[in-house]
Amino acid sequence: MSSVSYQRRQENKTQELSVSTVGAVLASELGWKFYDADDYHPEENRVKMAKGIPLTDQDRSPWLCNLHDILLRDIASGQHVVLACSALKKMHRDILIRGKDTAPPKFRESKEEKLAKVQLLVVHLSGSFEVISGRLHQRKGHFMPPELLQSQFDTLEPPTAPENFIQISVDKKLSEIITIVLETLKMK
Repeated sequence: MSSVSYQRRQENKTQELSVSTVGAVLASELGWKFYDADDYHPEENRVKMAKGIPLTDQDRSPWLCNLHDILLRDIASGQHVVLACSALKKMHRDILIRGKDTAPPKFRESKEEKLAKVQLLVVHLSGSFEVISGRLHQRKGHFMPPELLQSQFDTLEPPTAPENFIQISVDKKLSEIITIVLETLKMK
């Protein structure tokens, strides 16, 4: 039974809706590899967030470059990938697509390094501060405290054209979100 079918039958049950949940269910539905970007944060980023200190672009750049390299490796081996990631700014999404060449200068390698590009569909899950804050307060065992949400909203640059993206409200059911993404992928 597919994940979407299962979710449709479970509509009356409470389901945690997070970027990670959407990513995991989508990857399962597609038979693709799944990565949760939070699993790849360096320890210093985790400690900083756990203390309630927002990450800077300098903190995020090596993490995003590492994620780009992971995506590129898998794609080069013929795999399709779903990545759950809070790539809040256009610059962050550019690093995921193009790697070190779009990172701040400190993280770039030599100019001779070949530009390796990843094709990316950004699924931007949008919601009000109140809704997302309520969900974060119910989340257990994550290194990022809900108190950092305001800094993420302040940092957020929602995707715009010409970025390859769709925007979906977090007010939708998980099964609806998955269906929208699947339909979008069929059209690409």
